[in-house]
Amino acid sequence: MTVNVGTGGPSPSPVTLDLYHRLQTNGPPGPGNRDQTISAMILEAEVEIQQLHNRGEINGVISAGGGTGTHLCTRIMHDLPLGVPKVMVSTVASRDMSDTVGTKDITMIHSVADLLGVNSITGRILENAAAGICGMVQASWTPQGGRKRIALPFFGFISRSAQNVKAALEEMGFEVVAFHANGTGGMAMEELAENGYFQGILDLATHELADHLLDGYCGAIGPHRFDPVASGSIPRLVIPGGLDCAVLEFTRDNIPPQYKDRQLFFYDFRSAIRLNLDETRTLADQLAEKLNRDATKVQVLIPVGGWSEADRKGGPLYAPDISQAFIDRLKEMLDPGIHVSEVDHHINDDEFAPVAANMMAGMIESFR
Repeated sequence: MTVNVGTGGPSPSPVTLDLYHRLQTNGPPGPGNRDQTISAMILEAEVEIQQLHNRGEINGVISAGGGTGTHLCTRIMHDLPLGVPKVMVSTVASRDMSDTVGTKDITMIHSVADLLGVNSITGRILENAAAGICGMVQASWTPQGGRKRIALPFFGFISRSAQNVKAALEEMGFEVVAFHANGTGGMAMEELAENGYFQGILDLATHELADHLLDGYCGAIGPHRFDPVASGSIPRLVIPGGLDCAVLEFTRDNIPPQYKDRQLFFYDFRSAIRLNLDETRTLADQLAEKLNRDATKVQVLIPVGGWSEADRKGGPLYAPDISQAFIDRLKEMLDPGIHVSEVDHHINDDEFAPVAANMMAGMIESFR
């Protein structure tokens, strides 16, 4: 099924549905308002493509275009549910596509050459893209049903903890969906929670707040991270995983002057800086303000032995006085109805995982 979403004129070749004509019928913006024309076409196409999918008439979507075409068509793809194949062949796919793809499962294919007709290069690329989406729509995998799902954001500094917590929850019969707490991952988790995918959120890595504060590597979170899930009663267990540090893109050979006197952990092409007292208290205020919006569904679990790989006794980011300042400030600012538990473990200790898993399971049981 072919759909023309171009705004320059009717399709020059036969198509199943030409939305250009509908845009004209509905009164397009006047000359010189190209941006408004594009926006109007996106709105028109979003409704049409969603209706086609709801009626079971399409199983996937593929498009090709330049900068405007990529913007227009990926906006339309954003409205389709997770798992519906979405392929975009784009002349600008080699650029930063973080805003274009966002939190969606869109496959971007770089066209390499511009798309002015079919030639020995573009023909191969378009053929590969077509073969790709044909394979996608024929995929038959289905998830095992019947298990309650728990979202689990984590990042590299607490991988051991995530593995242990996941194993403990799976032993209890839960399905665990892990998210890379890299900004986009946290926001994707929040969107899926809003859509009803989860019965609980075990927020193991709240590190995105720290990077957001200092414009770090994983800081690209939107305003809705840690907000209440408006679509239903979803319990959230919050753990300060990675809140000891911010991860920035520098190495031991090019430390920014403002961080030379900080505690540092050199990781790879990135390095982590220990947050200072003021930054730590700011994070406590920000997290408390978020959690207080949904006090009846939130609990906090704090491993007092450290919050990341480098934040343990003898580690390069270990600073228990600063961590304690966070704990004190968080308790002071949190709604009294939010229960805060402290355990004498490091977040990556094997003994910590069953504590977190049991708390999460208990919260889900209480919200039945």
